[in-house]
Formats: sequence, structure tokens, C-alpha cells
Amino acid sequence: MTVRLTPYLNFRDTAKAALEFYQSVFGGTLAMRTYAEFSLFEDPAESGKIMHGMVSGDHDVVIMGADVPNSMELGANSSVCLSGDDEAVLRGWWDGLVDGATVAEPLTKAPWGDTFGLLTDKFGVPWMVNIDGSSKA
Repeated sequence: MTVRLTPYLNFRDTAKAALEFYQSVFGGTLAMRTYAEFSLFEDPAESGKIMHGMVSGDHDVVIMGADVPNSMELGANSSVCLSGDDEAVLRGWWDGLVDGATVAEPLTKAPWGDTFGLLTDKFGVPWMVNIDGSSKA
């Protein structure tokens, strides 16, 4: 049995666009269901919002997300961290996420020996990318 940490991201009216964007970066499949499909909405104007979406990307990447109804607070104090030692894959993901993003720290060599970068994507989600530098001479 495996254990996996899966980020679940909350959006205000942009879940569909965000999940489609993440699928373009990470590949794989995208599944989305609206509030209307489950008759779970208080405001009929929100029936087309995404109640649950999931990107099942390449390299076992999974990202879930939903639109938070207007009646609920949209709070987000989190970051999504991508880490590992496959530099080509991680740099490719960084290159995809940087489209329309605000880069706080470019993807460069960090004092602890890894390659590290911080950005906030065009949907307001903060990302950290850490490429393990321990195997490099």
C-alpha cells in the first residue's frame, strides 16, 4: 500500500481553467464534475462551477481542486511543493508553471546545494520547486 500527499486547491470561479492549465503542464488525464451534476448548489448561478476536479498527471502527480461557493470564505495559506532528483522533469514543470506567473525566486542553485525556485502561478497558487543536488558532483 502507498501513501500519497495530494494538494487540494480552492478557487473562486477559476477551477476549470486552473485544472486545464495544470493538465497542460503535468500531462495525464483530467476529470471534472460541476455542482449541477450533483444538485449541490445554493445559488443556481453557481451550478456550473467545479465541485471536484482532479488531474492525474505523469510521474504520479495528482492535483485536486474545486470552486468554493460564493457563500463560503476562500482561504488559502498553502504552497504546493514539487521535489525530487529528476531535473529534466522538474525543470519542465517549472517552465510550464512560469507561464503568466510571478516569480519570487528564480530556479537557481540554493545555499543548501539543491536547485530551488518559488513562484505564484497565474491562478494565485504558490509553488516551490526543489531539485535534489546531492547526487551531483
